[in-house]
Amino acid sequence: MEIIRAKKMGFCFGVRGAIRTCHRVSETENNKKYILGMVVHNKHVVKSLEELGFSVVEERDLLENKDNLKPGDIVVVRAHGTTKAVYDILKERDVIIYDAACIFVTKIRDILLEEKAKGNRIIFIGDKEHPEVKGIISFGENVIIYKDLEELKNGELDSNINYSLLTQTTYNKDKFAEIKEYLESNWPNVQIFDRICGATYERQKAAEDLAKNVDIVIIVGDKNSSNSKKLFEISKKHNENSYLVQDETEIDLSWFKGQERIGITAGASTPEDIIINIENKIRGNC
Repeated sequence: MEIIRAKKMGFCFGVRGAIRTCHRVSETENNKKYILGMVVHNKHVVKSLEELGFSVVEERDLLENKDNLKPGDIVVVRAHGTTKAVYDILKERDVIIYDAACIFVTKIRDILLEEKAKGNRIIFIGDKEHPEVKGIISFGENVIIYKDLEELKNGELDSNINYSLLTQTTYNKDKFAEIKEYLESNWPNVQIFDRICGATYERQKAAEDLAKNVDIVIIVGDKNSSNSKKLFEISKKHNENSYLVQDETEIDLSWFKGQERIGITAGASTPEDIIINIENKIRGNC
């Protein structure tokens, strides 16, 4: 039996930065400390930050005025960013804001504002329920959201309107290429911005390469993690024996019977110790 890791996996730049921000705040600040929702999409990371003294404040509580924030409290904005309304409320509360939003997220938000100022209509490709998407589009007006090429084709674009197309940072690169080809062939009035995170693309490509060369693939990531679910989707396309698990407790040892080459990859919010625990369970029982 051989365990093979994907060439690119685990914490990305944005997640690592958000966690470092929380640790720095924990070491230097004595005021009451909060993280806004899941600072990254991994329950193990959130639990470890709660053990450092952070409490979680939810966006919906802020919006409904049900929070316990007081002036001088510290709030770390998660890697996905948040909505304009929540940013405004945090400023009104007179709290100390540490914005850990990923630079790739803030870049897309900046482009949206620039294109809106030009008078262009914004098209956004992504999951409308994802916090990153909710946050970015909240800075626009009447943003059109499509989850995939099929929805886009069934949409009602107007050849007389200038559009600017943006995407979720973790969108599937191959699916985006299909959308880009369709728009360039049919809608020259759509300006396309390819701002999918480079780390996301590297991990997706590494997952694809891994899936083609092993007997089974274990994708480690939180069930709420968009990029982890996309890694699973890509792996499953090339290797039917692909499984998404959150930690070692979800490993079924029967998966590995008769398998010689075991591949492991992990979402951008997955801690290294969770990956190691899974590898140890596999090695100890296969």
